[in-house]
This record gives sequence, C-alpha cells and structure tokens, in this order.
Amino acid sequence: MRKFDYTLDFKAIDFRQHPELYRVGKGEQGVLLVEPYKSEILPYWRFKTPDIACKSASEIYTLFLNYKERGDFVGMDMARKFLQMGYTRSRRYANHKSGRKYAKESKTILPYIEDPVKAESAKIFYEIWQQAKTDPEYILMLDRHERQYTEENV
Repeated sequence: MRKFDYTLDFKAIDFRQHPELYRVGKGEQGVLLVEPYKSEILPYWRFKTPDIACKSASEIYTLFLNYKERGDFVGMDMARKFLQMGYTRSRRYANHKSGRKYAKESKTILPYIEDPVKAESAKIFYEIWQQAKTDPEYILMLDRHERQYTEENV
C-alpha cells in the first residue's frame, strides 16, 4: 500500500478529476484533506448518540454505494475512511469523556471510564465500516488502484 502523500497541494487538487494522485495510505490518513469527497461526506459524519450514529453511518454507507455504482474508487475509499473515523472517534469518547486520552500538562493517560452511549455509537460505525472494507468490489478496486498508480506506472 502506497504511503499517503502530504506534500500535495490539497486545496488545489480535485481528486475526482485526478484519481491518479490519490494514495490510500494507512487507516484514516487524508480523510479531512481529499476534495471534493471531504465536503460531500463530512456533513453526514456524526456520532453523539446511537440514533445519530446509525443515521450517519447509513448515509455515509449510501454514499459509499453511490461511489461504487459510479466506479469511483477514491469516493469509496473516502467513505470507508469516514466510517472508520466514526468508529475510532466515538470509541475515543467512549473511553474518555473529554475525548482526550492524555492529560495536557503531564501527558499521563487519563482515567478510562466507559460511556455506554458512545460505545454503542462506535459499535454501529464499526459494523458498517467492516461491511465497506470487505465489500468484494471495493477490494478489487483497491487492488486495481494500487497497481495502476504505483511509482512505475504514474
């Protein structure tokens, strides 16, 4: 898997027009940088309560399926990243009420106090994120994108 390239001028690139510049990277890398997808998906990304998380994850998964229908791998991957980020962020708040793992001053780990509401939100995002990342067509398109846009082929 190619490393995410943070040297690009993200404000100047439309990744729908230039998918060859997109690198999957690791985990959620670039989720808040890659346009126009960030602007299309971010308004739906919420996780405060399980009901909100369910609606959010469902809307983002619908975007994933719409991108899939159009053969837009970058859009699919960005939707997958937002689903993953829904899981990781709600999990962080489930573990630490403030959303911070470390104390500002001492850099020590804050007490772990599980919030069952945020834990349920995390579970909702996790299940839909797993659906997206294991989608057979997504996996094929991921492999194709990685092979097509390696250093040797770009």
